[in-house]
This record gives sequence, structure tokens and C-alpha cells, in this order.
Amino acid sequence: MGAGALVLLGLAAAAGLIGFVYYQETHLPPIADSDVIIVLGAQVKADGTPSEALRRRLTVALETYRQDRQLIIVCGAQGADEPRAEGDVMRDWLIERGVPQTDVVAETDSFNTRENLAYAKAIMEERGLTQALVVTSDYHVARALVLCRQEGISATGKGSPSKPEYFIKNHLREGLSWIKLGLESLR
Repeated sequence: MGAGALVLLGLAAAAGLIGFVYYQETHLPPIADSDVIIVLGAQVKADGTPSEALRRRLTVALETYRQDRQLIIVCGAQGADEPRAEGDVMRDWLIERGVPQTDVVAETDSFNTRENLAYAKAIMEERGLTQALVVTSDYHVARALVLCRQEGISATGKGSPSKPEYFIKNHLREGLSWIKLGLESLR
């Protein structure tokens, strides 16, 4: 097989991954009633403020909370390049916008989506909560819901809109994460 054929094969594979993720994103189950909102973490900037993606997730969670007041669990540890834990930054952002401190729990031990959900599930169980609304970026909702099922969380999801200029990058990266999830399930 020549170099040109390999390039075409690679482009076709990338297009297939992007298409798969977009299909999943646009065919989510309807949002159901919930008794807790789980917001998945994303990058905190060097100045300690939420990145654009994280701010968008928090905005969706805040709008949802204002329509139906319920506990919000914000998830995420402190990455090596972050000044504070994502969960702490998210909690503070929501409190600054009027959410009572008693309605926000920061989970700050998780470093990936599966851990976000496992720790959130423990908080749900402690508080007798049974139905989650998972808020994350639009392209990430479908895989987050698969992980919810694997972790034993009854959930539906709501996506925050991503910047259009990052469509290909986000969907390609998410497609690779789907492959990783599939490989993990083969073990």
C-alpha cells in the first residue's frame, strides 16, 4: 500500500470517528427528571478561572439549577498545570452566581470521567439521590452516559455547546476515547 493510500485510509478513519461521535451527540435520550446535577470537570486556567469549556458547562448547570433547584456535584481534581482543583473552582464559580453553598458539593479526587462519576455516585448514595443529570461538553455526553451505566448511575445528560472552531479536534479526540472505552471493555 502506498503512502497516498495510507493517508486516505487515515483520513477516512478520522472522518468515521468524527461522524460516530457526532451521531452519538445528536441522538441522546431525552432529559429525564433528576434529583442531582453532576458537572464533569475541565481545565482550570493558570489564573485560577474556568477555561471556556468549563465555563460553558457551569453555565448550563447554573441555568438548569435555576429552573429546578437540586444538589450540584462538581467534579475534578487539580491537574499538574492547574493552580487549584477543578471541583473547588467550579463550586466557587456557582456560589459567586447565587447558588447556596449547601447546594454545591465539590469532589476533588477524580482525574478522569470514570473517576468523576464513581466519586459522584458515592456522594449520591450518601444523600439518597437516585437520578442524575450529567452536564458536560456536547460531544462528551454520550460517552459519559455509557460510563454512568457502567458505574451504576441512572442518568440522562445535557451538553454545553462547544466552540465551532474546535469541532474536528474535539470530535476526533472523543472518538479516540470511545476506542479506548471499547478496548477497556474487552479486558
